[in-house]
Order: sequence, then structure tokens, then C-alpha cells
Amino acid sequence: MLPVKLLSTLKALTLTQKLPAATVDPTPKTGQFEPGQKIQGIVQTQVSPGLFNVRIGEQLTQMPLPAFIRTGDTIKLQVIATTPRLTFSMSASTNPLSTDEKLSSVARLLSAMSQQPREKTDMRAMQSTPLWTTPQTMQSGQLAGLLHEALDNSGLFYESHQAQWLEGARSTTQLLQEPQNSTRTNPSTNMEVSSMLGGNISSASQMDTIAPIEGKTPIIPDHLQPLVQQQINALETRQVLWQGNIWPNQAMQWEIHEQTSQTPAVENEQQWTTQIHLDLPNLGMVSATLSFNSAGLSLILDASTTATRTILGNTSSQLVATMSDRGIPIVSTLVTQHETT
Repeated sequence: MLPVKLLSTLKALTLTQKLPAATVDPTPKTGQFEPGQKIQGIVQTQVSPGLFNVRIGEQLTQMPLPAFIRTGDTIKLQVIATTPRLTFSMSASTNPLSTDEKLSSVARLLSAMSQQPREKTDMRAMQSTPLWTTPQTMQSGQLAGLLHEALDNSGLFYESHQAQWLEGARSTTQLLQEPQNSTRTNPSTNMEVSSMLGGNISSASQMDTIAPIEGKTPIIPDHLQPLVQQQINALETRQVLWQGNIWPNQAMQWEIHEQTSQTPAVENEQQWTTQIHLDLPNLGMVSATLSFNSAGLSLILDASTTATRTILGNTSSQLVATMSDRGIPIVSTLVTQHETT
């Protein structure tokens, strides 16, 4: 994953910043300049690594500049001081011709998306059709596979899947099943969205990208905006939520998130927690919380009725035995009353 503070970093890159001040050497005629004055300079030649000849008006002088500067670039400078030496600063928001504009376009995209009302997008159902539609009874192993497939094709991990596709680990057919390649919009819009989200595919027969139009915030189709916000939320909160029907008229909510261990001895240890929430016809509200760390698995089952809690308590030993037989060490099990909200 990308760093959690992705948005903050990208926004900072698009704001007007000041690069380290460049002290001119040798000193030109300072009488032509005054503090606060904004001027343009044209980079002539590179004298040595980080040191360039720059023409300012009719004068040629040397100054240290960032490594991305190239001969022929036009740079915007501001006079910081004229004594004891003439000193300039260069605005980071003004990219010379040799720099890449794609980063600022992506930053504008993510900034715009992050500022839109979230409308509880993390609670939107990612699965519109039931996972299991046949009349036969579903086995637990089948449900696990269907949940994995639903989350895998949700579009949340599209960019990672593109990397797998480039490495030959994922097929084109698999990639085209994700929402980013939906045909609900015209092809040109799809290609622009795919390009801005790091995409390489717009259709099975046309694998091309369109660079974002300079100076415009890329347009995200309405049906993809909640998904992009979910991706941003996942990066910021390190939490993924899936919600849908596992079979007709049976909704389930599934959460996965990372958290710091509450045990002081392993405070910095990574711990993953997954939760499922169901409202079953006979058992009522039932939830299961599974927390994984290096020690093993901790299991909490909670239910809304006393009868259901009794059933869970009587059968939990069978569940523990099954997991232990499969090599999963069980640290603890607990049956609790479901908290009302």
C-alpha cells in the first residue's frame, strides 16, 4: 500500500512552496533588483552538479538549482535579499518545461475526491447480487471462496492487480471484471479514468491510456466516485468494509482492519482483525470478531439473545477443535451479549 498520509503528501506537492534560497555567485549588478521582485531566468549550462549558469535579463550568473533542472528551462525567481549578496528563491509550484506534470494532475484528482461529501460511502454495498444463488445448501468453504472473489473483484485493489497483470500473474479477463473497466460510460472517459487511476486497460481490444489534460481535474464517472473514495478511505484508515447479500435476502457486513496490539509486551506488533455481522432468521443478530497476531487467533462471538449465546457457547469447542486441527492456534474464545446501537 501507499503511505497512509498519501493525500497530505500529494496536496503539499501542488501548493506553492519555496525551495532553498539560491545565492548568486558571482554577484551581478544588485541595483537592478529589489527584495520581493519577481523575475524569470533562463538556464544556460550546467557548470557542475547542482550549479548552473542562468541568464537573468542581460546578465549571466551562476546559482545552485535542484537536480531536475535542465538546460533551456525557464524558471521563476523572487528576490529575497540584495545585501550582502543577491539571493533568489524559486517557486516549487512553477514546473520548468522538463518536469513531469502527471503528479500534480493526480494530486488534483485525489484532493478533489477527498473534499467531496463522503455520504457514508464506506457503508455502501459493494456487492449488488447475492454470492450464492443456487438452491443447494452452501458449505462454509464455498462461502469463504466467494467472499474472497467478491473482495478481489471489488475494484479496491485495482492498481495492485494492474501490477500483477504486467508481471503476468493476472489475466486480462480478470482485470476487465473490475468496476474501473465498466462500460457504463463512453470509451474515451473510461480510458481517461483508467489513466488517472494508474490504469492500462480500457477494453479487451484496446489497451491504451490517455494522459490527463493539462490544467483540468480529470472527470471520474458518477458510478466510480464512491469506489475511489473507498480507496482513499482504505489508505487513510487501513480498514476495508464489504457489504452485500451472501444469498438472497441475507445481508452480511464484513470488516477487515489493522490495529496495534493492546498487550504492552507486543505493543508494536502488527495485528489484523476481521469481523462479520449477520442478522439470521432463527439466531437473530450474530457477530464474530477474529484477531490475528503472531501468538495465534482470538475469537469473540456475540449474539442478541440468551438462547443464541447458549448455542454458541455449547458449540464453540467444536469450532476451536476444527481450527486447531487445521494448524490455527487458538489464544482465547469468548461469547458475549450483542451491543445495541
